[in-house]
Amino acid sequence: MPQLSHGRRMLVLAICCMSLLIVSLDNTVLNVALPSLQRELDASTSGLQWTIDAYTLVLASLLMLAGSTADRIGRRRAFMSGLVVFTLGSLLCSLAPDLNWLVVFRMVQAVGGSMLNPVAMSIITNTFTDPRERARAIGVWGAVVGLSMAAGPLVGGLLVDSVGWRSIFWVNLPVGLVALLLTWRFVPESRAPRARRPDPVGQVLVIALFGSLTYAIIEAPHGSLGSTLPFAALALIALLALLRHEPRRPEPLIDLRFFRSAPFSGATVIAVSAFAALGGFLFLSTLYLQNVRGLSAMEAGLWMLPMAVPTFLCAPLSGRLVGSRGPRLPLVIAGGAMTVSGLLFALFEAETSNATLLAGYLLFGVGFGFVNAPITNTAVSGMPTDQAGVASAVASTSRQLGQTLGVAVLGAVLAAGVGSSSYADTFVTASRPGWWILTACGAAVLTLGVVTTGRWARSTAERAARRLKGEEERARRAGVGA
Repeated sequence: MPQLSHGRRMLVLAICCMSLLIVSLDNTVLNVALPSLQRELDASTSGLQWTIDAYTLVLASLLMLAGSTADRIGRRRAFMSGLVVFTLGSLLCSLAPDLNWLVVFRMVQAVGGSMLNPVAMSIITNTFTDPRERARAIGVWGAVVGLSMAAGPLVGGLLVDSVGWRSIFWVNLPVGLVALLLTWRFVPESRAPRARRPDPVGQVLVIALFGSLTYAIIEAPHGSLGSTLPFAALALIALLALLRHEPRRPEPLIDLRFFRSAPFSGATVIAVSAFAALGGFLFLSTLYLQNVRGLSAMEAGLWMLPMAVPTFLCAPLSGRLVGSRGPRLPLVIAGGAMTVSGLLFALFEAETSNATLLAGYLLFGVGFGFVNAPITNTAVSGMPTDQAGVASAVASTSRQLGQTLGVAVLGAVLAAGVGSSSYADTFVTASRPGWWILTACGAAVLTLGVVTTGRWARSTAERAARRLKGEEERARRAGVGA
């Protein structure tokens, strides 16, 4: 990619952030619309889970393929293709006649979304080569997540109350079209110097692993052991096969060599934990505010602002801290705030008091605002630039997998606790185990934030980078010699 002026780099960042905005906004807006979907489409708790998880599941399964494909065929080309498919999928979602078709069209959306965020992050990584400037750019990227969280509940609540749930997908249409035109005009094309070959076996194993695991978790409270156990077994078999297959590939879908770096491994687990907490938090909060407190979608959106605004404000601060002091401090703040937030709900039943509910939302917003920038920066730092797409795709996959598991696990816990009773009668008690799970996720962020950012962890990252570059160089020479 040619060196761009400062203004052009900022424009590229803005265009990439537009893609993140529509993808993130889509998730937060949809959460507010869940009770409306439940009533109009006669959806069960598992049906609501699939409405969210069908998207994040497909996204998680295809992100790594999208990252390596973009490095090979061209990042701008892949990015523009993703915008087209995502926008078309949004239109189809708005026309869905029932819940089953909505789930299918959400999967179409996800195919497009898989070509947006990891590819956009790869474009940003190759555009902002200075580490400090890159960290600030990633901080802006994280702030867009906060913006979507702040705008999503309000926009979603307003649209659902005034027009209906179908209108929430219309928001993506103009933004997607504008982003497509701006990308075609202003984003330069870039590719990896050496294209990675596809790994179809690895891709099939990833889909089997994520899909069967999610199905087993979501359907466990509703089906018999005999109907869910085969899917759990399939997930285990797919995982073992993946761990055996990938190291034998010269260019695997998931490059397990990245995990020799403690910071990279830590960032992956932190991403799963933090986004599992986010997915579960939004799912439980939306159902509680509307189905238990009886608030409208707009009123529920206003109640969620104390969570969304701190996320928006803290994300750029986190980016600056990562650039100036490294990732440890933001991760400690994130993990500590998320843990305390979970404890407020798990120990003190924060839902039963406006003051504790507000405090829980504020703390979670602060924690999530600080967590995104260190995850992204750690995932791509130290990696060869020609593998930026693959490395950022692993981080993005971890986020989506975490959100998928958060909705699946906490939804299953809630469904098992509620049973045939009404939400209003049993929600607070039934959701208590879920809040303990969220507390554990926050504690994992805090612990790994300390352990994987010290001197020992940095030394493993340096060794991993040297070995990775050395192995890549030997493979390149062998190819030339052949």
